[in-house]
Amino acid sequence: MKVSDIFNIVHNALEAKNHGRKISQKAMAEELGISMRTYQDWRTGKAQPIAARALMQMLGELDDDEIIRVVHKIRALDEQSDSK
Repeated sequence: MKVSDIFNIVHNALEAKNHGRKISQKAMAEELGISMRTYQDWRTGKAQPIAARALMQMLGELDDDEIIRVVHKIRALDEQSDSK
């Protein structure tokens, strides 16, 4: 699987979570703190962030329950950094 496939799957999942409302690439890029061009390049496969590829490979080694625990820990860390 290509990194661009993963970005597209996650982007579509976020739209579904958003009750089917589209999320623009510009809005997603702003949320991620990157340029829209960079996000477009990731989604089209013109650029592949190496860290994202490595992270996806690592997550691929985990069972579903383990992935859920990891995501919960990431959310907790993100909430802590937001409260500072």
